[in-house]
Amino acid sequence: MTTFTALTTLTGRKQAEALGEAMERLTPEPTGVGVFELEDGSGLWEVGGYFTEAPDQAGLALLAELFGARGFVISELPETDWVAKVKRELAPVEAGRFFVYGSHDADRVPAGVEPLLIDAAMAFGTGHHGTTLGCLKALDWLIGQGQAKARVADIGCGTAVLAMAAARTWPDRVIASDIDPVAVDVAEANVRANDLDGRVDCVEAAGFDHPALAAAAPFDLIFANILKGPLMALSPDLCGALEPGGHAILSGILVEQADDVVAEYARHGANLERREDIGDWSTLILRKTL
Repeated sequence: MTTFTALTTLTGRKQAEALGEAMERLTPEPTGVGVFELEDGSGLWEVGGYFTEAPDQAGLALLAELFGARGFVISELPETDWVAKVKRELAPVEAGRFFVYGSHDADRVPAGVEPLLIDAAMAFGTGHHGTTLGCLKALDWLIGQGQAKARVADIGCGTAVLAMAAARTWPDRVIASDIDPVAVDVAEANVRANDLDGRVDCVEAAGFDHPALAAAAPFDLIFANILKGPLMALSPDLCGALEPGGHAILSGILVEQADDVVAEYARHGANLERREDIGDWSTLILRKTL
């Protein structure tokens, strides 16, 4: 199937986000719209749309004029087997003792690591993104500090790579939850693929209200690799579900947002123990002291 992209740049985050929202109302509709700040120090933002039909060039030109953007560059993309492409280009990830790989790289797993199989077709949370990588490195650091955790929860688990890493490290069952039922299905498939049946329980849940989470609390360790807004809203419940002396590993946080998240969690008794920035993203290790 032939597909199309339409890309432009403009100055200012608010203008860029407003343009992205306006693009979603085009006919034919884009199947996806992205808004990103260019990392070249120019102050420009890129707004792009992905279309399965030829986009309305006149409509795009009008939007560019209205929002003060450059003219859209429209490109026709060739048919591509994206899963096969990702398999070729998605290299294994090493995060301390953890080695995240796809089945196409099964012959590259070195000795002496904790291997975690995440296939490219299920690639939201493969370890390549700075947030997931940061969480795995944070877990590796805690292990190196001699920490042993008996009750672990992975909130917003995605592929469940973090839950599986904990299950590979300690003998007790781990709970992995996500608000998205598709993510829960993916998590369950990954648990089976990693021979962790009976070690990781995957549930569909928003927050900590699910009976399985409520029954297992308080936790020694909670992962929450989501976004700043949900993390801030979740802070009272997450800290309430964390036992004194327990740790939380938080990510999905832009570097410039980290101080706000640290301050919010400190209000509820979980204080910063370690922070690592990878690219634009921060990972926080917090310890409950109250």
